[in-house]
Amino acid sequence: MTTLVNRILLLAAFITPNFVGAEEERPNIVFLFSDDLTTQAISAYNYGLKLPPTPNLDRLAKGGMLFENSFCGNSICTPSRATVMTGLHSHKNGIVNLGGALDPKRPSWPKKLQQSGYATAVFGKWHMKTKPSGFDAWEVFSGQGSYYNPDLFGPKGSRRVEGHSTDVVTDIALDWLEGRDKTKPFALMIQHKAPHRNWKPSIKELELYRDITFPEPPSLFDTYEGRVSASNHKMGIDKHMSMASDLMMFKEDQAKKVLGRLTPEQRKAYLAAFESENAEFLANPPTGKELVRWKYQRYMKNYLRCVAGVDRNVGRVLDKLDALKLRENTIVVYCADQGFYLGEHGWFDKRWAYEESLKMPLIVRWPGKIKPGSRCEAMVQNIDYAPTLLEAAGAETDWKVHGISLMPLLTNGGVTPEAWRKTLYYRYIDGGHGVAKHSAIRTNTHKLLHFDQPRNTAEEGSLWELFDLKKDPQEMTNLAGDASQSAKLESMKKLFRETREFYDDTDENAWTNRRSQKFPPEAYIRPPRRR
Repeated sequence: MTTLVNRILLLAAFITPNFVGAEEERPNIVFLFSDDLTTQAISAYNYGLKLPPTPNLDRLAKGGMLFENSFCGNSICTPSRATVMTGLHSHKNGIVNLGGALDPKRPSWPKKLQQSGYATAVFGKWHMKTKPSGFDAWEVFSGQGSYYNPDLFGPKGSRRVEGHSTDVVTDIALDWLEGRDKTKPFALMIQHKAPHRNWKPSIKELELYRDITFPEPPSLFDTYEGRVSASNHKMGIDKHMSMASDLMMFKEDQAKKVLGRLTPEQRKAYLAAFESENAEFLANPPTGKELVRWKYQRYMKNYLRCVAGVDRNVGRVLDKLDALKLRENTIVVYCADQGFYLGEHGWFDKRWAYEESLKMPLIVRWPGKIKPGSRCEAMVQNIDYAPTLLEAAGAETDWKVHGISLMPLLTNGGVTPEAWRKTLYYRYIDGGHGVAKHSAIRTNTHKLLHFDQPRNTAEEGSLWELFDLKKDPQEMTNLAGDASQSAKLESMKKLFRETREFYDDTDENAWTNRRSQKFPPEAYIRPPRRR
């Protein structure tokens, strides 16, 4: 077919079926999953941002492999989670936006492992509406879940557990690990809400970073000149953060509403943590850019406090594996559902195909198989997780997936095979936060974005953005209208069409709003409301 297809098909030569031989013990799998925890916040990525260290995520990276170029295919929670489970891009896994629900009958890697004799469990944030299938044990939030005293839903019904969700989910997962069926290998998914908006850290982390001023990103006051749709966003630190619910700037009458779920003791600790800073703000409120700077600092402190809680609990999991003597035969995967903006371009949230939200963390440790402290520069994507974990466990992917097993990378020190993929595909249609529907491809050097219908314009020439990632890593200069780049633009458009065809993304009906998708009421964690 095309050069693109040939490149991808050549990968088959590097994949060894049934990686685990009959004489080998099948590895356990611990899959640690965060919501919106971006690579910028993980010190092992070493971006030089002078942000706080993440010692336990760094510990994991030192014992395994860190992927420098790991990406999602749809930078929003529910679609990304469906991609992780199925190995398929959104238009084929059935979840294209936040309204989607995972078909309980759809194949997934945990379901296949369960069928292959694994004990399987998932705890924490699920966010795909239907009850988890393919798991021997599960307790999950019904949607976003609550940071404090979360309600957990399982086969026996629901219960409220007092505490911070990051600690609560880890506690439940470690209890399952202690009491699991020890005659079977296991696959355990531990899925944290943190650091999702609206950034409520554990009381254990509330005092962190009080006296630190974090460096501002160079693009904090980006004007979006030359870009098609970025100025239409509704995800700005300047105008779109709530002073109360997002930034904990309480007035007395607001505190109960914002902290209503907390116990009296928890609420007292929260009010005390912000009391002096809030009083200082109210005594002399900043304005203009100084207000943006104040918001940025408060946002970063609470976000990074949530990250610290995740990191602490990752350490608890690693310690438990050591204590149970499970370390040597357990694959530990750490990842998030997408990246996130820490003030770059003046933003929080995700959704765009720009680097900060497109790129997602991925760290994998497997003693004896993966070289400790290795780093991989190959472009990988969350469609790859399912075939990778199944191959590692000696199980077959018996449904068609878009992803490629990462085993050739994991077992050769991260060296990229010559025939490895050269192009990534991305598509977003949710429309939240004012982000226009768009598609993109990324190569090692360039990125091309295509907007379905950007606001205030209908000219074909204005639908494209082209970035040189080597010369312009912050993606500030759109080259699509630069005459000197016309040849590059046309070659990228051709590659864009080829990539879309390769992934069979040619049926627009596959991208219709999936809120109308219905399953029997008993399939849902909580039955949908009648309209």
